[in-house]
Amino acid sequence: MSVGGGNLPPVLMTIRDETAAGRAVGSIMLDVPGKVTLRELIRLRVREEVARYNAQPTERFRGLVRPTEAEADLNGYLMRTPVRIDWQRQADVAVTAFARNGFFVLVANRQVEDLDEELTLDEAADVAFVRLVPLVGG
Repeated sequence: MSVGGGNLPPVLMTIRDETAAGRAVGSIMLDVPGKVTLRELIRLRVREEVARYNAQPTERFRGLVRPTEAEADLNGYLMRTPVRIDWQRQADVAVTAFARNGFFVLVANRQVEDLDEELTLDEAADVAFVRLVPLVGG
């Protein structure tokens, strides 16, 4: 995976997950290049989530998108049996989900709509992934 960076040093930052109503529902600490495209940021995030899960598989996967082997659950995705997850496959699913409006990303309270937009990030950068939940019913 190509990762930007330019002349800016990598930064350790917190990325939040929020509901559409703005309620924080989780976060992840990521070491990211100072300059990165949104596509690269999504892939970095998914790679880290999967690496953490694969290092210590549990009955729940807490990540941006549901692995094929899992069922949606209130606190993540319930794994029928712990299996090794392919981060590249998960990252591809996440990028596709973004393109299909499955979630959106706010950087400094501005919605980033282009996967190839270059972002300049530092420790103070406010980044939130907002998951959209389909409405149930007619």
